[in-house]
Amino acid sequence: MITTASPKTSLPVPTDRRLEERSLRARTEAMSVLALGDGLYEVESESGNTYLIDLEAGRCTCPDHVFRNVRCKHIRRVAIEITAGRVPPLGQIAVECADCEESIFVDEDEEGPFYCERHRIYPGVTVRDRETNDRLTVVDVSDLRADYVRIPDASSTVAEYGTNEEYDPDTPVVGAVYPHATVGRNGVVPDSLKVYVFPRTRLERVTDAN
Repeated sequence: MITTASPKTSLPVPTDRRLEERSLRARTEAMSVLALGDGLYEVESESGNTYLIDLEAGRCTCPDHVFRNVRCKHIRRVAIEITAGRVPPLGQIAVECADCEESIFVDEDEEGPFYCERHRIYPGVTVRDRETNDRLTVVDVSDLRADYVRIPDASSTVAEYGTNEEYDPDTPVVGAVYPHATVGRNGVVPDSLKVYVFPRTRLERVTDAN
């Protein structure tokens, strides 16, 4: 989980409508918002004080909410940051893409590794083998772990295979084929289309940048 807060800054004020005082202060005062998970957010106010917000319950530890029972500027600022996509909404957390470290939002109970849209792989995309630099085409993406799937005609799992030992054993496996085939007199030779199984983290999606 990423623990970096949104930048401590003020926000532009819409010019097409008049804001209620607390809504105006939620935008014009410099604050930073940190998502903690489980519906909790931490807000550092312009004064330097830090408050805890339970967004689902609509509660804040600031005096304005505790003593006046109002929807304070801190609760409003969290809602603004979520709407703007700068912090994750309820039920999600911010994590880093395993390939480029871009921040992305995922469900709290989702298991990694995590990938941004640019590095997500699915059948048909081209990937690069980090060990050999060879390019392959993905034919299947599985939820099964590398330490569970056994390699056909071998006595080891994908995780135990020699060149895979540096990769996490609990990562999902991916099936891929080399983008070439042997063509005989009767057509494509089946053996040349053999599907090879890799730990997901061993493969990198080929993008315009690589």
